Amino acid sequence: MISAIIPARNEETSIARAVESIAAQPEIGEVIVVNDQSTDRTGEILGELSERIPKLQVLAAGELPPGWVGKNHAVAVGAEAATGDWLLFTDADTFHHLGSARRALADAVDHSAVLVSYSPEQEMGTFWERAAIPFVYGRLASRYSFAQVNDPRRPEAAANGQFLLILRDAYQAIGGHAAVASEILEDVALARRVKSQGYGIYFTTPIGIVRTRMYRSFGALWEGWSKNLYLLAGGSAKDAVLELAEVLPWFDVSAMLAIWTFLRADANVPVWILALLLLVPLVRVHLQYGIQLYRNLYPVSYVQYCLPGMAFYSAALIASWWKNARGAVVWKDRTYPAKMS
Repeated sequence: MISAIIPARNEETSIARAVESIAAQPEIGEVIVVNDQSTDRTGEILGELSERIPKLQVLAAGELPPGWVGKNHAVAVGAEAATGDWLLFTDADTFHHLGSARRALADAVDHSAVLVSYSPEQEMGTFWERAAIPFVYGRLASRYSFAQVNDPRRPEAAANGQFLLILRDAYQAIGGHAAVASEILEDVALARRVKSQGYGIYFTTPIGIVRTRMYRSFGALWEGWSKNLYLLAGGSAKDAVLELAEVLPWFDVSAMLAIWTFLRADANVPVWILALLLLVPLVRVHLQYGIQLYRNLYPVSYVQYCLPGMAFYSAALIASWWKNARGAVVWKDRTYPAKMS
């Protein structure tokens, strides 16, 4: 019924967990892993897995054709070999709870959707993971409303490539990954094509269905988010500026500094009042972030990471803006010209 397709490029730390959790789903008839020129132990691990998991098929991606992003080419190779009525595109760093595929098929029926996508729960083990990931996803949640994406009357479309189930006929009708070969943000591009053709989309963030640990170091976090934050923010200079203006408390700080400068001229105003005044923007930002964490099902205690998260997000957005507009995007040891994104 479902063919699961996993692109894998140097995924030795997570590929076994992903394959085993996906293969355990009875609704998934085959698991196709496309080894994209890995130089670590990924190929060896896949060889060991294929000996004990009959439904696992390992393919080689081969050389990357001109004009393609590596991941897009790898999953296109997998889709070409797939035989299922549904195609599940997922990543090598995911873990699928038992029943996830059944839930996705049920959601497709219940919501008249040919594309069902889940934003996975995030596993965070380091300081910078806890600082950056909730902040980034909080901002994305404010931009990509599930209600708007799922409304067939609205043009908004989005999906998460870590779990993207699509009806094979619809996938072929929109041109598959060949139609988005050069897109860095291929999941959103696919969703837009699906919705523009009049098909239904269902996008949500369920609990206990799928989870992931995307990045295990600051360097990986930086490379990943500075690759696509600009595109996620809208993909234009105007969008980036508006996003930075909304994230950083420019107005609050400016207003408090103006008031502080005015009051400072009065020698009778105690210094502690001036200091307290400058704390107002800080308190407001933390309060706002705490509400955002609560709404997006993250621990409210993560409010302690507000300022580092804000700094990371702003810097990564600016770097992503620069890379996409003037330089090049680097991902998985490959460099893509900015014009491709």
